[in-house]
Amino acid sequence: MAETTTRQRPGTMRLTDAITGYKYPIAAIVSILHRGSGMLMFFLLPFIVYLFDVSLTSEISYMTFTSVFTAGIGFLPGWFFKLVALALIWSYLHHFIAGLRHLYMDATHTVSKEFGRQSSVFTIGVSVILTIALGAKLFFF
Repeated sequence: MAETTTRQRPGTMRLTDAITGYKYPIAAIVSILHRGSGMLMFFLLPFIVYLFDVSLTSEISYMTFTSVFTAGIGFLPGWFFKLVALALIWSYLHHFIAGLRHLYMDATHTVSKEFGRQSSVFTIGVSVILTIALGAKLFFF
């Protein structure tokens, strides 16, 4: 008869252990950011459509719309609204570039750790560079 050995279980793992105790590869970070940027755009889509509608209604509504970015509304300064717009710009750019990355990987069946790391670095780099360029236009010109 075979002897049974009892092994000690490793114990319980909390969510904070999984988040702080594990070093995620850059491909996982890009994937998480891709999902997060998609959710951000999805939930803010009605607000974006409303702002687009307000900006196209008349010249007066357009002037009101643009004055929010310079003067602000109530106790919120104009730079806060520019920061929100910059977050939406980054969200769109990152989601678009990461989507192209996934389409390329699906079309060419190029799935390796090295390609995943390189394309993730490219995705983050290009999205940050384009966001900085558009942010400079938004804040300074």
